[in-house]
Amino acid sequence: MEIEFHGAAGEVTGSCHLVNAAGKRVLLDCGMVQGDRDADTRNAADFPFDPKSIDALVLSHAHLDHCGRVPLLVKRGFGGPIYTTSATSDLANIIMSDSAHITDMDARDANRNLAPGAKPAQPLYTQADVDAAMKLMKPLNYNEPQEILPNIRVTLRDAGHILGSATVEIAATENNARRTLVFSGDLGQKGTPILCDPQNVPAADLVIMESTYGNRLHKTREDTLAELAAIFKAAHKDGGNIVIPAFAVGRTQELLYFFAEHYDEWQLGQYKMFLDSPMATKVTACYDRHEDLFDEDAKKLWLMRPHPLRMPNLTFTASTDDSRAINSIRGGAVIIAGSGMCEGGRIRHHLRHNIANPAAHIVFVGYQAQGTLGRRIVDGAKHVHLFGDDIPVRAHIHTVGGLSAHADRDGLSDWYGAIQKHPPVWLVHGEDDGRAGLADYLKQKWGCGVNLPKPGDKAAV
Repeated sequence: MEIEFHGAAGEVTGSCHLVNAAGKRVLLDCGMVQGDRDADTRNAADFPFDPKSIDALVLSHAHLDHCGRVPLLVKRGFGGPIYTTSATSDLANIIMSDSAHITDMDARDANRNLAPGAKPAQPLYTQADVDAAMKLMKPLNYNEPQEILPNIRVTLRDAGHILGSATVEIAATENNARRTLVFSGDLGQKGTPILCDPQNVPAADLVIMESTYGNRLHKTREDTLAELAAIFKAAHKDGGNIVIPAFAVGRTQELLYFFAEHYDEWQLGQYKMFLDSPMATKVTACYDRHEDLFDEDAKKLWLMRPHPLRMPNLTFTASTDDSRAINSIRGGAVIIAGSGMCEGGRIRHHLRHNIANPAAHIVFVGYQAQGTLGRRIVDGAKHVHLFGDDIPVRAHIHTVGGLSAHADRDGLSDWYGAIQKHPPVWLVHGEDDGRAGLADYLKQKWGCGVNLPKPGDKAAV
């Protein structure tokens, strides 16, 4: 068995790893690069392998940096089965369709000012490519081994990251020898609302593991909730709005869960609350369709009032006119909008109308990749450039790290430590400082071999 690393090796986004085993080629994830200055060019570049040569694709989950180039893979010749959970298939359809719409709009905008004789811009892929990809989806249940190709068996386990997220075990037999590779996908924290905890894996010959927060420890859940409560209290006193850039998948639903759970305690009835993200609205409805995957506490809360998805003062804004109307509210509103890293979407309009207001509070609740507007604000930018204007940053800026959908150093270490005999581990999906910190920690604690691959590197097992 040989693994080739083609994405998220030395950076957080663009997950893509190719497994050669038993005479077949299996791709693990096919995600977009995000945040990088050259992201558009890199996403449109040729794949470092022939898409037609791939026998099967296994998706760990539906975040764009893990599934965002799947329609492009299909467009360029891949026609094999795509194995994933039913919830991931459901969510990926929403995510990839939104991406197709965005790339189409970007191409249209570029062509409006096309120079004479210049080649017209083309979208990365279209809705037709998304539809073609969806026809290839083959849903698998957790913990039910499936032979996806001759002598290659896949088992998915709950990764506790977002709805439907999975760790992937690939067991291949060749020449009477069996080898097992485990790909962590993105691992969630224990005790994350709605989701079950990440499942342990009993054994492996090699592990590919994420390292997003490999050198950090998150705040406790109790401290995180206390921090959110304090923000609401301060914002009410200051009289401004609370603006929350949030990922449509996972983070938005987690926030709504907390808001419903602490509705009275945090006095949320005094706010006008808006979920200003058509995609997040679709995703939230998808969560309602997959209650069977919830943990026990979430199943109980879903039966109570206020229901997380139907709080009495929560408005789901669909049209752009409804979204613009929110900007006339100068105080007393809670606005959740995407994109989570502020690189596009309706959140940029809400930042434009609030970030210069000393009474406003901007609350970051997710990872901000290098090069993104969100990262610049978190890192202390004094001004931001939005829609042609240079706007001073006067609002209160908060980073609520305890809400991360990713396990921290100790969570990653505990998950790896449960694997028998502590096999060699290759760290991906992390910036170099995070990977290096986790590598040192794992070596010291478990005495294992740790590798930090770069794109194009190979590992054999």
